[in-house]
Amino acid sequence: MASGVVMHAAIAGHDGNIWAKDDSFHPTEDDLIKLFKGFSDKGLLQTSGLTIGGERYIYLSGDEKIIRAKKSKIGLHCMKTKQAIVVALYEDPIQPQQCATVVEKLGDYLESCGY
Repeated sequence: MASGVVMHAAIAGHDGNIWAKDDSFHPTEDDLIKLFKGFSDKGLLQTSGLTIGGERYIYLSGDEKIIRAKKSKIGLHCMKTKQAIVVALYEDPIQPQQCATVVEKLGDYLESCGY
């Protein structure tokens, strides 16, 4: 958030329990569990999209560690680590790669600490 690139963010465990988030971002445990399942089952996200904090996003792309989604001018970038999921929202004019860099640096840091 301090980077000025991320609008909202959360860090959660693979079980959907939130470890940290900003006060105005409200992903549910169910949202985060579905997101976690989407890292290994892209079909789940491709057919129904992704809901985070009551907002539905269209799945764009991803792999076993990264998920990208979008709704209008708001983008979603998520990274899975060994024990956590980092979720971040950004809004135009921020470019997707700017948010990706911040999220993935945080994810890499968490992994280096064993998370």
